[in-house]
Amino acid sequence: MKIGPYPTGRFKTYLEKNSAAFRDLIYQCQISTRYFDVGEAILRQGEELQHLYVVPVGRVSMSILAANGRRFQLGEANCDYHIYGEMEYFTQSPCQWSVIADEHMQVDVICIQTLTEKLQQQPEMMVFFASALAEDYQDSMAIYTNRLLHPITYNIAYDLLIRSQTHTLLGGFDRVNQEAERFGTSGRVYRRAVKELIERGLITKTENGLEITDERALKAFIDANE
Repeated sequence: MKIGPYPTGRFKTYLEKNSAAFRDLIYQCQISTRYFDVGEAILRQGEELQHLYVVPVGRVSMSILAANGRRFQLGEANCDYHIYGEMEYFTQSPCQWSVIADEHMQVDVICIQTLTEKLQQQPEMMVFFASALAEDYQDSMAIYTNRLLHPITYNIAYDLLIRSQTHTLLGGFDRVNQEAERFGTSGRVYRRAVKELIERGLITKTENGLEITDERALKAFIDANE
């Protein structure tokens, strides 16, 4: 979740009005600053949560690994004062996802004991967490259900269309294997699906990654596979 309020939602006006107070509350709980190198875990799946972390700027990726060795990548996020560990903080459970620094970055460390005391003193600040977690939950569920209910060609096409039309928090990867994991499949299956979309004349492969060739035809393909 972001410290700053999301641009939509029922409590948008209230959140905007009180955003400075919420930011102050979070940083009243800061105990240190850490630096993470590329590939270093900010949070590691299965470990107990010790602190919350605020990433002012930088790219991180989130993934979960199954016992059979298969990995699902949620995607890469460009941070703008994003908080990590907030879900585990409220559920008091081990970290569900690994959060990895994709570049060298500075991270602000937040004491969870102090934060708990502050929130008990100012329970109205809970609405910031509730609103942000609801937004993130809906975005995540949209990703999961699409992956589950549609074929990979649809998911790749839909992902490209959405990212071309709107600013999305979670982006893709440059590496094929990571992109395959983002769609919950193997590199071989991912390449085959991309090849099919290219042969249909819907997308093309460039130095900057996959790009839409014919947006109208791509929309028609998506609609036909809904």
